Amino acid sequence: MKNLRNSVQLIGRLGQDPEVRTLTSGKKLTTFSLATSDYYKDSKGEKVQDTQWHNVVAWGKVGEIAANYLAKGEEVALEGKLIHRSYENQEGDKRYVTEINLNELLMIGGKKA
Repeated sequence: MKNLRNSVQLIGRLGQDPEVRTLTSGKKLTTFSLATSDYYKDSKGEKVQDTQWHNVVAWGKVGEIAANYLAKGEEVALEGKLIHRSYENQEGDKRYVTEINLNELLMIGGKKA
C-alpha cells in the first residue's frame, strides 16, 4: 500500500464527456463527473439503487488520457485523493466543493448499453 493517507479508489461510469480547459498558466485541466451505485433492499424488500456523484479533476498526462480516451457512460476504475475547497460565486455566496484529484486511471468497460 503506497499511501493510505487521503486515498480514494472508485469504480463507476462517467456522467459526462471529459472537459478540458487551458489555464492562463498554460496548464491543462480536465474535469468530469463519475457515478457510483450501490444497491440494497428497503423495508418492503424492494431493490433500491443509491447513486452518488463525484467530481473528478485531472492534471497533466492522466488528464490528457482521460480527455482523449473517455466518454460519457464508460466504466473506469480510478485512484486519487480528496480535495476540499471553497470559493465565492458572482453573488458573493461562499460555495464548498469536494473533488477527487486523479492520480491513476484504468479503463475497464465499454459504454453502458
